[in-house]
Amino acid sequence: MGDAGEGLIDNDARIQERRDELEQARKEAKERDVRNPAALQEMESLRLTRAAIVGQLEATAHDKRRAALTQALADVDRRIAEASAKLG
Repeated sequence: MGDAGEGLIDNDARIQERRDELEQARKEAKERDVRNPAALQEMESLRLTRAAIVGQLEATAHDKRRAALTQALADVDRRIAEASAKLG
């Protein structure tokens, strides 16, 4: 019976550790948001744009369209790197 109680204590400790980690992550996210919300919004927009371009690239068979999408993807990747540098 004593071993079962220890297991519950261990589980409770792990749950509390996970809660602490999540709370810390929320605090860090808020701190980043306060520093430069415009840069964060730009970064999220670029990530969504990149995902859309990748989806189109995977679905397109036309060579000229693929070339245009590849060029657009390179431009978005460059802009993501610049926005990431702004965030620090």
